[in-house]
Amino acid sequence: MQTVEQWMTRNPHTIEVDASIIEAMHTMKEKKIRRLPVTRNGKFCGLITDLMIKSFTPGQSTSLDTWEVHYILAKATVMDAMNPHPLTITPDAPLSQAAQIIHDNKLNGLCVTDGNNNLVGLLTNTNLMEALISLCNSN
Repeated sequence: MQTVEQWMTRNPHTIEVDASIIEAMHTMKEKKIRRLPVTRNGKFCGLITDLMIKSFTPGQSTSLDTWEVHYILAKATVMDAMNPHPLTITPDAPLSQAAQIIHDNKLNGLCVTDGNNNLVGLLTNTNLMEALISLCNSN
């Protein structure tokens, strides 16, 4: 049986809950990632994604200029836009169970946590595709 632990991304980049939205945006762009687990004093407490940031950011129809939008995003914290209760899965869970949760909830990934809610990894759609390719090629 394939497990989440076999395919997850270990030691994912994280961001502190009191970091600015701008900092989260820059981290995602620099690391070429679309999601950041959020921590409070090193303890997992939520998730922020590029889509959450886009929905939090004032749209183009706003009368604010670029500098005003940047100022607002520099003052807003990750806590203002994050999901404080993202769906999670344990590393020992079957990979098929993770895929079902992702499919049923139309997600792009899951945070992987241990029994004490400590973040141990991320399982993304990319990880699932890698698993599928590997399994299909081994047959």
